[in-house]
Amino acid sequence: MSATALPRAAVTRPVPVHTGPRVVLGDAVVVAGRNLRHLTRNPQLLVFATIQPVMFVLLFRYVFGGAIAVPGGSYVNYLMPGVFAQTVAFGAIATGVGLAEDLSKGLIDRFRSLPMARSAVLAGRTLADLVRNVGVVTLLVLVGMAVGFRVSNGVLALLGGLALLLLFGFALSWVFALVGLLTADAESAQAAAFPLLFPLTFASSAFVPVQSMPGWLQTFAANQPVTAVVDAIRALVLGGPAGSLVLKALAWSLGLLVIFVPLAVRRYRQSG
Repeated sequence: MSATALPRAAVTRPVPVHTGPRVVLGDAVVVAGRNLRHLTRNPQLLVFATIQPVMFVLLFRYVFGGAIAVPGGSYVNYLMPGVFAQTVAFGAIATGVGLAEDLSKGLIDRFRSLPMARSAVLAGRTLADLVRNVGVVTLLVLVGMAVGFRVSNGVLALLGGLALLLLFGFALSWVFALVGLLTADAESAQAAAFPLLFPLTFASSAFVPVQSMPGWLQTFAANQPVTAVVDAIRALVLGGPAGSLVLKALAWSLGLLVIFVPLAVRRYRQSG
C-alpha cells in the first residue's frame, strides 16, 4: 500500500508527547502564529473584522444617536463601551468558524498526528483571536475619539476597562470553540452562533438603557454577561462606582472559562 493510501486511523493516531506548561504554551504560540499568518494572508477577513465595527460606530453615532436619550452624558460616550463589547462578542464567532473549517478540511487530524500538546490547538486558536481583538479594539478607541468619545477617569481606567473587555472576549472564544467542534462545517458554526449572540448583544445595555425596555425584557437584559461587562467598562472610563460592577463582569468571564474550557477540550478529544 502506498503512503498516500494509508487508512485514516494510521494517519490520525496521536503521537505520544511529554506535556507540561512550557510545552503546551510553546505549542499554543506556534498554532497562534499559524492562525495569525492565515489572517494576514486573507485580507478580506481582516477588513471585515475592522470595517464592520467602525460602521456600527458611525451608524449609531450619526444616524441613531440623536434619537436615543441617555442619562447624564452624551450618547457617544454611552455608545462606545457597547460597541467594544459587541465587537469582541461577534469576533468570537471566528474561533468557532475557524475550528469547524479546520475539522472539515482534515487539518485537525494532521495536528493529532504530530508530537504536540493536543490542548495547544484550542489554546492557540483562542490566543490568536485575543491578539486580533487587541488590534481591533485599539482601532475602535481611535475611531471613537475621532467622533467625540472622551475618557473621564484617565488612561489607567481606560486600560483597565479594555483588559476586562479582552478577558470577556477570550472567554467567549472558548464558548464558540465548543460550538465549532459540535458543528459539521464553517457555515453551520456561523449559523449556530448568531442566534446565541444577537439576544446577548442587542438585548443588553450596549446601545440603550435597560430601563427603556419592556418590563419582561429588563430582567434578562440586566442579568446577562454583555450588560455586566458594558456597565463595568462605562463605570471605569466615565466615572461612577465601579467595584461591584467590575466584580460582576469578572465573575461572568471567569465563570464562562471554568465551564467552557473543559467542555471544549473534552469535545476536542472525543472528536478524534
